[in-house]
Amino acid sequence: MKDLIYNQTQIPKEQWRYGLRSSSATGCGWIATYNALKLMGYHMDPEKIIRRYERMLPLLHGTTGTVAFAPAACFRKWGFPVELIFARNRFDECVRQADACILFYYWRNRFKVGAHFVALHHTDQGFIGYNTYKTSDGPDFYGDSLEAFLKKRGYFGTVLLTIRDKRKKKS
Repeated sequence: MKDLIYNQTQIPKEQWRYGLRSSSATGCGWIATYNALKLMGYHMDPEKIIRRYERMLPLLHGTTGTVAFAPAACFRKWGFPVELIFARNRFDECVRQADACILFYYWRNRFKVGAHFVALHHTDQGFIGYNTYKTSDGPDFYGDSLEAFLKKRGYFGTVLLTIRDKRKKKS
């Protein structure tokens, strides 16, 4: 897809600062938002998304990353129908019904714990994510089951934000 951000670590440190740090270090939240908008055919300048998220944490301004609820709040404010899903056994079906999604999860690598946001959607080939790994250079194939992918990778504390395109008629 044109203009998606596949790997935040490849963003030059001077470009799109996020709080006191670079977007390559803490920008996964705004990048997932940007990519979800692109998946639905919308465009919003990264600077506008960053400014909105920085205001959500008045003292930290994105320095530690994006607040977990920020993407849902922004998409609602922008008029998109959204739903937060906490039950992983519902993820597969919910992603199939959405126009775009943002997945939030925690990861663990030995003694280090972190959190990450990714944009994703379902295609005929399976579940596809964007900006998943530090080595990503294109769309990341998650397989036929998002739930199985998350279990295999050991991701935990997962929350799925499903987004419907506001231009489509409500069903």
